[in-house]
Formats: sequence, structure tokens, C-alpha cells
Amino acid sequence: MPRATSFLWSLLLLTLSNAFAQDNWTAEEFIAATGVRPGSVASRDLPGWTANPTIRIIGAAGDIGDLADQFPAARFIQDDVSDAEVIIGSCPADLIGSSEKLVWVQIFSAGAERCLSIDELQSGDVLLTNGQKMSAPAIGEHAIAMSLSLARGLVHYGKAMPEGGWDRDWARTGGIVSVNGKTMLVVGLGGIGSATAKRANALGMRVVATRNSSREGPPYVDYVGLSDEISDLVAEADIIVNALPLTDTTRGLFDADLFARVKPGAYFVNVGRGGTVDTNALLAALESGHLAGAGLDVTDPEPLPADHPLWQMSNVIITPHVSWAGYDRRYHGMLMRENIRRYLAGESLLNMVDPEKGY
Repeated sequence: MPRATSFLWSLLLLTLSNAFAQDNWTAEEFIAATGVRPGSVASRDLPGWTANPTIRIIGAAGDIGDLADQFPAARFIQDDVSDAEVIIGSCPADLIGSSEKLVWVQIFSAGAERCLSIDELQSGDVLLTNGQKMSAPAIGEHAIAMSLSLARGLVHYGKAMPEGGWDRDWARTGGIVSVNGKTMLVVGLGGIGSATAKRANALGMRVVATRNSSREGPPYVDYVGLSDEISDLVAEADIIVNALPLTDTTRGLFDADLFARVKPGAYFVNVGRGGTVDTNALLAALESGHLAGAGLDVTDPEPLPADHPLWQMSNVIITPHVSWAGYDRRYHGMLMRENIRRYLAGESLLNMVDPEKGY
């Protein structure tokens, strides 16, 4: 695991076990608030399941005592051993590959592509659950913040500040627009996409979206298309927000052909995965002026090299994959605790990942 990623897991897990110590939320209230759903397979039906598992917490220090008190049927460990039925925190390939008893892995990120590169998780022999929808409100806010920063000229003027630029003519010639009445396309109407769409609707935007599963959507989305409609929908959107996970189907989806179909002068915001975008095609669309600007919380490669031309563009804002920051950490704590409770009771778990879909 990269050092930065390991640090983030440690920081997250240090807060999780006590996140709900003084909270009175019920599981039903948590599910209603987040929209998470149980999977179709009961944990008691998983090969190797036991009501008295060993649960290994990765990346935390001194925080398992409270979990042990709440769930006395389980044995909680932090030592580097291979006899755990459950791993919570991340999916280290060496531990998963060496464990003969592993049944379930819980991660806290929404993206599961790294874990699904491990044979045992890709095959479904070991169940994987993720943190989908836990950070969605924060990421939705980030997508809107980027959209408004581009539309209202904050990116342009922010980059002019070091030189003390006082250029009012740029605003008069169309550099600043109002998002009210404009169309936002949300590509990937999952937890993050729905949170973004809800906030865009509140700003008076017309919201259209795509999703892979169905045409059903919340009332604040005017139209939900299937994934194969994206080439038509990008042509009518003033702002495109990419909230897609990285799968075999979505890898490189935003390529030169798709950017060519985008409405001239549109803005592109990516809070999904960097690998869903052909970076060279994005750069070309920006350099040609076909795209008016871009907000990128994720890139490909990641981190983006310091000498990459995207850093220097006056109409591009880049944040280093931090859109999740400021999330309500109670959500992650409740997800962990509720899934442990469900596992011990033999029930189906929340946020089960479908290896075939990749999310």
C-alpha cells in the first residue's frame, strides 16, 4: 500500500471505533440517512462464516478495546497474523493471499478497483464491502464548489492574484456566468452523483444524469438516461460532473471522441476516478477552447506530475484527491459497527461490492 494511502487509513481508523460511542442513532436511522442497502447474501451462508470470528483491524492503534466491549463474541486483533476471518480497513494482498480462513473484507473508500485486482476478491471467494455513500455529501459539495469556481471566474481570478491582476474586462466578455437555469449532466448517479445532483438542483439548475442500472432517479433529477446515452447528453450540458467508479467499462470513457461531442464552452468536473478520463484528450479539449474549463479532484496519473501542463492552465483547478475531506465521520463508524453486528448475527451486510460490476 502506498505510504500516503496507509497514512490516510490510519488517520481514518483512529477515529472510527469511538465515532458512535455517544451517538444515539439507530441502524434504521443510519440507513435512511445514507441510503445504504444490504446485499442479497446472508453472511451465515458464506463459506467459513462463524459467529465467533477473529477480526483484524488494520491501520489503527489502541482503538479496539471499545469494539471488543461492544461485540464480545468476536476476537479483535491488530497483530500481523493470518488466521482472521475478517479484515477491516484495507485489503493487503499479502494477508488476503495467505489467509485460509478469510471470509469478509471491509474498506472505507467508495472505489474498490484496487481491492478487486486481488484474485480472492475478484472471484467473490472473499466478500468485499466498501464505503459507498459515506463521503457522498462532502464530495457532492466539492463538485459544486468546483463548478461554481469555474462558472463564477474564481479559478481565473485566483490565479491572477499573485500578479495583482484587476481585470474587469474578462468578466464583461463572458468569463463569468450564472449556473441558474443551466444544465448539469451527472455521469454516474450513485451516492456521489446523487449528492451532487441534489445540490445542483437547489441552485436552480436543470439536472440530467446517467446510470448503469436503470432509469429510476430522485425527484431532483429531470432525466435519467442509461450509460449508452452519454454521447447525446454531453451535447446539451453546460457542466459535466463525472462521478463514475473505475471499471473495465468506464476506463478511458472520456476520450477524444466523447469530448468532441461535448457542448462547446462547457465545464468538466471529475470527482470520480482519474482513469475514466483520457488525460491527453482532456488537455487537448481545454487547449482548443472546446472546454471552457475543468475542475479535477482525481487525475491520471495520480499524483499528477508537477510539470504537467494542466497545472499551469488558467481555467483549470486541481485538488489532490481530497474531495472526501470534511465527511461526517459518524457515518464510517456506524457502517463499521453495523456491519460487524450484521456479520455476527449472520445477516446480509451493507454496501456489498459486486465483483462483476466493479462497485
